[in-house]
Amino acid sequence: MVHLRGGGGHPPPRTARERREERRRSGVTGWDPRAIPSLAGRCVVVTGGNAGIGYFTSEQLARAGARVVIAARSAEKAEAAIRSIRAQAPDAELAHVRLDLASLASVREAAEELAAFRPLHALVNNAGRVLPSRVRQLTEDGFEAIVGGNFLGHFALTTLLFPALAADGRVVGLGSDSTRMVRLEADDLWSERRYAPFRAYAFSKHAVQGFHLELARRLAAAGDGRRSLLAHPGWATNAYAAKRVGITDRDPRSQRVFEAVTGWAGQGKDRGAWPSVRAVADPDAASGTFFGPSRQLAGRPVPVTPVASSASPAFGAALWANAEQKSGIRFPL
Repeated sequence: MVHLRGGGGHPPPRTARERREERRRSGVTGWDPRAIPSLAGRCVVVTGGNAGIGYFTSEQLARAGARVVIAARSAEKAEAAIRSIRAQAPDAELAHVRLDLASLASVREAAEELAAFRPLHALVNNAGRVLPSRVRQLTEDGFEAIVGGNFLGHFALTTLLFPALAADGRVVGLGSDSTRMVRLEADDLWSERRYAPFRAYAFSKHAVQGFHLELARRLAAAGDGRRSLLAHPGWATNAYAAKRVGITDRDPRSQRVFEAVTGWAGQGKDRGAWPSVRAVADPDAASGTFFGPSRQLAGRPVPVTPVASSASPAFGAALWANAEQKSGIRFPL
């Protein structure tokens, strides 16, 4: 192709790099979640990788060649997930490490085992309770269970594993559109003043988003090449996902009926995993990027904007200090 320069007042043609950057900013990158770049030689830890979004995240990364370590409480369910993944990718490299995010002692034990897989190229902080209890419950360490498990456990795990993360490694958090439905009350993050199940769940996701965005800011300030990213799956159900025996058919009947009735508005959990997979595998994904479905509830993974309260540097800094105080673990950054 011949480019004609000068004349007519037209700007000079953009370089390939400039065009890629423009496409990245607009979210129109041509990223195809069904054609993931090779991840051979990469090691990825997926918390809760034995079920739901986490399972399909693990399967898709393993099919791309990554060594996947599933960090989950149940050895039985992890083994079922490993068998299912190997049915799709016979040569997959897979392992399981026990992890209970509601116990800081378990997080410490798991971190020691997971560090043995170093260098870790990605940590996907996927696990989390989606259906909170009707009454306020506490973790083993005495913290409100939803924020304690979904956020504080992952903060502690990320902190302990950070030294094992490769120089170009990534940490990916699972955000949620629930943060658009429930206004953050940062002074009652742990629901000590008032508890409501969905409110507590949304608060946990505000905290996850706030942590990962604050980590991205601190990595940039330190000149550290590692990346912190976020992803959310939209409305994703097993009812509309690719069928996996022992994985997508474990839900209670009432949940299966509810998903069958409502899931048409969203997508299957296999596609709900796409934003997380893109956050791990897209070579052009910048630290601080938040990926979500292009149509909010469904669609290809594109950059999206977090709610202002989660993205607030003031919230991020206060959250970080609170998490270090409650966990007793200081982040090595």
